Amino acid sequence: MTVKRVWHGWTTPENADTYEKLLREEVSVGIEAMQISGLRRFEMMRRPLADEVEFVTIMEFDDIDAIKAFVGDDYEKCYVPPAARAVLKRFDELSAHYELLEARTY
Repeated sequence: MTVKRVWHGWTTPENADTYEKLLREEVSVGIEAMQISGLRRFEMMRRPLADEVEFVTIMEFDDIDAIKAFVGDDYEKCYVPPAARAVLKRFDELSAHYELLEARTY
């Protein structure tokens, strides 16, 4: 089984580049340093909106147990380090989890 962990955060246009740099250079690097067994992929996305910028992360895990190794038994709770919280305007308090049914590559 593969599980996708999806999370959204929003920041101001003025803080968007700062948050992107933090996400690339600290948050993702910190997660990689945890060497979580069962973590397979970490995707980061960004899109501008009218008055804010939305970021989405999708993490791919082997199963729920691998997610619990990352954040604990309350595996839906978000993982947002203090430095990230400082520049985000708002964010999902809970991450959504989806079982991957099929993936096609063209």
